[in-house]
Amino acid sequence: MTGPVSEGLDGIAVGETEISQIDGSTGSLAIRGYPIAEVAQEATYEETVFLLLYGRLPTAEELTGFRKRIASNREISNKVKIVIEQAAQEEKSAMDALRMGVAGANLGHERDNPEADAIRLIAVFPTIVAAYWRYRQGKDPIAPRQDLRHAANYLYMLTGEKASEARIEGVETYLNTVADHGLNASTFTARVVVSTQADLVSAGTAAVGALKGPLHGGAPGPVLEMLRTVNETGNPADYVRSTLAGGDRLMGFGHRVYRTRDPRAAVLEDAAHEFYTESDDADLFETAREFEEVAVELLAERVPDRRLETNVEFYTAVLLAGVGVPKELFTTTFAISRVSGWMAHALEQLDDNRLIRPTAHYTGEIDRSWTAIAER
Repeated sequence: MTGPVSEGLDGIAVGETEISQIDGSTGSLAIRGYPIAEVAQEATYEETVFLLLYGRLPTAEELTGFRKRIASNREISNKVKIVIEQAAQEEKSAMDALRMGVAGANLGHERDNPEADAIRLIAVFPTIVAAYWRYRQGKDPIAPRQDLRHAANYLYMLTGEKASEARIEGVETYLNTVADHGLNASTFTARVVVSTQADLVSAGTAAVGALKGPLHGGAPGPVLEMLRTVNETGNPADYVRSTLAGGDRLMGFGHRVYRTRDPRAAVLEDAAHEFYTESDDADLFETAREFEEVAVELLAERVPDRRLETNVEFYTAVLLAGVGVPKELFTTTFAISRVSGWMAHALEQLDDNRLIRPTAHYTGEIDRSWTAIAER
């Protein structure tokens, strides 16, 4: 087969979607036609999930019923808890524990009702993550509360205490902001899996595996470490110059799609600013803003032919650290949000399914003759 090869499928459209629209040149993102800033600021996470799954905003009555449906699916079995506890005792990562918990959970596998699996997965992700974290602290898991919204319940299960409204609002804004983002690696993985007519639990498990990779979901933790280092030294310019001179990647900058500032970074910066304004300690946020200004300027000098600006992970680290999410749970908290996008895409794939089966250009040797083993 001849023809051009697109490494990493750059610029290749493999299907159509009605879920999210990205314009990398202008730096815009819309979810089901709604600008991401409106979704992040106006919606509860349950509204965002409803919008992703069904393509429209719920009525008040529908939203009440939908919240109850999610809340009633949050519990995990003792068998799943044993799997998660073992992962914690073996000091496996939170992403490993999440993958094991999802794969090992009896989530129904309702082949005749994939929507039920989608709701169950969305509901159970925070329970698995919080249980893992409690076990890592040598404590018992905290049962989910059906009277709390998704973000509030997640924070409650981490600590056993109801979080402040400021913390809840910060987490909710984050969950809304990163719920979907086109055919990223994990979402594409989910669509590939369901295109084989596998169940949605298999798709969710595979998507978690894809998200674990540092090129996809692993940067917020290193961003936080970077900012804390700069906060101690007080010299962001020296840090940026030293990092770039060493040929290392500057975490939190640049994106595969965007050629301008990531629109989600702007949303999360605003959310972080609002949170830290009411906080007693805004040092991390002020350091982040100063660092961003310096880094963008120095990156433009070093790479003048390509704009490398702030991506979603930069202010993710600042916001999640502020609201009290442990650094070790940054990527799993991303998964708690993104599972709704995975499920929306999986259901969309099933609506008009065709097995996803790309090809590859063969570049190996040809016309070889077999050599007997005695003659090798």
